[in-house]
Amino acid sequence: MAQLSIWIGTATLIFLQNVSAFNLVCYFTSWSQYREAPVGFVTDDIEPDLCTHLIYAFANISGNQITTYEWNDATTYNNLRGLKTRNPKLKILLSVGGANLGSKPFQNINTSPATRLEFVSSVISFLRSNNFDGLDVAWHNPSQNDKRNLVKLVQDLNVAFRYEARRNPKRQKLILSVAVPAGKEAIDNGFDIPNIARFADLLNVMTFNFHGYWSDHSHPYTGHGSPLRKSRVDKGAASSYNVDYAVRYLKTKGAPDGKIIMGIPTYGQTFTLSSAQTGVGAPASGLGLAGTFTKTPGTLAYYEVCSFNHGATKEKIEEQDVPYSYKGNQWVGYEDETSVQIKVQYAKNNNLGGVMVWTLDQDDFSGTFCNNGNYPLLAAIKNELNK
Repeated sequence: MAQLSIWIGTATLIFLQNVSAFNLVCYFTSWSQYREAPVGFVTDDIEPDLCTHLIYAFANISGNQITTYEWNDATTYNNLRGLKTRNPKLKILLSVGGANLGSKPFQNINTSPATRLEFVSSVISFLRSNNFDGLDVAWHNPSQNDKRNLVKLVQDLNVAFRYEARRNPKRQKLILSVAVPAGKEAIDNGFDIPNIARFADLLNVMTFNFHGYWSDHSHPYTGHGSPLRKSRVDKGAASSYNVDYAVRYLKTKGAPDGKIIMGIPTYGQTFTLSSAQTGVGAPASGLGLAGTFTKTPGTLAYYEVCSFNHGATKEKIEEQDVPYSYKGNQWVGYEDETSVQIKVQYAKNNNLGGVMVWTLDQDDFSGTFCNNGNYPLLAAIKNELNK
């Protein structure tokens, strides 16, 4: 541990990216196992050849140590290990943090270099003992005061990962990814992009949740959560609420093209209409109704969108290359096979490192609802990546 501390304290290295031409990074969540049949999601539902990287969300932080979150995480970890027997090239990462964990545990481990070293050392031991290939840091909404500490954490993790690999030449270096917001304000407030990009292998950019009921509580209106481009009616700050702006902004902030992994959601964002208007910008009275299985007002998993679309009117926002549909007073903006392929084309045309999917468990993974086989969105993404 003393040697590791010396390394972290003195190393000044410029880290080069080490990623394949196009990555398909797929998150899946621990809580998806609790959904009712037939959509309760477990490791047996994962097709190991779909993704290049699989990220399990989330691990916990307790007492400056990384720890399990769910009661059955040890079993899940063991089952994930079995996926690599079917696809030895698959990289499996563990994500620590998430919105529910908040900032306090991350702030605690950054109290001093010693507490940060304690956490970093626990991460290496935890990942190796559970056969993970790397760590995803998901510190949601760090404040301006946290900005420097996030860089220190990412730097210390990367230096430690390289030191551990140097001492054990038969082991591949642990991969380090960071979940990065797509909103300009959130980026500027908490993320020192040039330095995070310097030390991270992948930047998983959350290019979704651009628009929702929260966008304007006084005058809520419909809008897509992950439009590829801005619309003609977007003015002021709203002009930045799209995938293209986020990608270009991250590039101007110093993120290398090949480290940017562009997020694609497998869920739709919903509204309850308050008038006869049904297009983008139609007034809304609130969140859409909760889905049958996900039970969260304001969102529907893709398999719930497929069910909703029976009898619904489907439209496309041409200038933003994304679909929406409405039925009665319910409105949903979502992704379909065409829109995700267009996004993959965009990622390839912009020489990005790949795309990220949030989440496997919200696609129609069993092929039960959408009549287009298992994982219709993921399959469309992979097919387009491979062209």
